[in-house]
Amino acid sequence: MADGSKAAAAIEKARSEGRAALIGYLPAGFPNVQATIDAGIAMAENGMDLIEIGIPYSDPVMDGQVIQEATVEALANGFTVPQIFDVVEGITRSTDAAVLVMTYWNPVMRMGVRNFAERLKAAGGAGLITPDLIPDEAAEWLEASEELGLDRVFLVAPSTSPQRMQNTVDASRGFVYAVSVMGVTGARSSVGAAASAVVDAAHGAGAERVCVGLGVSSSAQVREIGAYADGVIVGTALVAALRDGGVAAVAELTRELSTGTPKASS
Repeated sequence: MADGSKAAAAIEKARSEGRAALIGYLPAGFPNVQATIDAGIAMAENGMDLIEIGIPYSDPVMDGQVIQEATVEALANGFTVPQIFDVVEGITRSTDAAVLVMTYWNPVMRMGVRNFAERLKAAGGAGLITPDLIPDEAAEWLEASEELGLDRVFLVAPSTSPQRMQNTVDASRGFVYAVSVMGVTGARSSVGAAASAVVDAAHGAGAERVCVGLGVSSSAQVREIGAYADGVIVGTALVAALRDGGVAAVAELTRELSTGTPKASS
């Protein structure tokens, strides 16, 4: 399943170094396209293994306030969906990081699944994370991603049934995205035991790589989650850093977070 997968290769490289992979999220176009590119490069140069770039969406049902406000600003500043490929190419041209696009499914449908997939591939993108798409409804994407060698990352949650867990693990390529808490994104003081149970269930269904997101904001939480997950996803804290301190603050936070990735020797 990992053959040709940029996301899998990045996670396996981290694993070979005895650590969890660190994955960072930023919304495209916040505060502008060039800033997103510069922040992505800064993350890659300071310890981020994979980078998720989100397409701003006018009704982001899964996002907390910090990310919602950033996406609203990006849209207000004129961000358009085709610019996502400029962001991806800007980062992949300057770094070795695997870059995935995180998007609700509607923008992909509107551009055309095949067209979107081909443009993502041409920009050097690794694949897509699709929070509101389930494998049962993803036939066109499954076909295009298989043909083009793109990663397809589906989400699982504490509420995911065993059958859906199996279907999702089977359909995913690169890694499975485990949501640690029900509800919206946002930094939380404690990530909770639910995350560990979701990771165990996904591994039990045959997933080779399971990464946890929603609520991670410190190196201590990275260490806590990295003890059982293959990768740790940070979003809100990075967006807040970019908002408050620009690219330099993103670089500094990435360095700090990366100190939590080494797994304790057993």
